Amino acid sequence: MTEQITRPKVQIDIVSDVVCPWCIVGFKQLDQALSDIGAQANLLWHPFELNPNMPAEGQNLGEHIREKYGSSPEQSQQARAQLTQLGSDLGFAFNFSDDSRIVNTFQAHQLLDWAALQGRQHVLKLALFSAYFTQEQDVSDSDVLIRCAVSAGLDGDAAQQVLSSGSHAASVREKQQFWTERGISGVPSMVFEGKFLITGAQGVETYTQVLQRVLEESV
Repeated sequence: MTEQITRPKVQIDIVSDVVCPWCIVGFKQLDQALSDIGAQANLLWHPFELNPNMPAEGQNLGEHIREKYGSSPEQSQQARAQLTQLGSDLGFAFNFSDDSRIVNTFQAHQLLDWAALQGRQHVLKLALFSAYFTQEQDVSDSDVLIRCAVSAGLDGDAAQQVLSSGSHAASVREKQQFWTERGISGVPSMVFEGKFLITGAQGVETYTQVLQRVLEESV
């Protein structure tokens, strides 16, 4: 009888926003590191809004970047090219255009909060990243959110009820406050086993080192 090999599992909390390109880059790097060392993760995503005051109609992405960071069109284009190449190397497609928009993500976070109770949060998070960055869809639009929920194996009618009722709004605000009070001001922010905080997309090598340290300390 062949002995079954149990892969070690690490608790990882990720504070992020679905319109943060570095959040999906960071996750993909983390995922590769986990695969490289033969470990698994118990992942839990937590809400963070890059632009909590973003109006319902959103804003042109290039215009937003210029206003918020003072980037020139050339710098913005260079950053997009860098992200596109990084994504490609990690198996994720970024599709930017002159019409790309930044949008409000509060409803998306409410849906993710609900999805966590259904055991489908991670699948939905990845679906939202894909919808926004690859398919250039408006993840503030209820119809888009519901389609993502259904694609993640969730009930569409129940998802619609969550959005229309705002039943998870208070929960999202409470979790946002929890992380803000603990000094989280940028994303992605990853907390490993409640001990080690890594902020930003730090690369496969860095995540590998952190995971190895966490696993060594758990022995």
